[in-house]
Amino acid sequence: MPKMKTKSSAKKRFTVTGSGKIKRKHAFKSHILTKKTKKQKRNLTHAGLVHPSDESNIKLQMCMK
Repeated sequence: MPKMKTKSSAKKRFTVTGSGKIKRKHAFKSHILTKKTKKQKRNLTHAGLVHPSDESNIKLQMCMK
């Protein structure tokens, strides 16, 4: 059996916390920021956690399971 490879896209987008949760960045903060409010842009700045229903798919892509 060949080794399993980590998906490059998942490797670049997600990080694993010490407790095993998966951290992600918010979308919609790269361009066209003039029509978004300050509050919206500020809330998009902070990192979030991946929803539990999506965690298993991402762990498979990162060869953690």
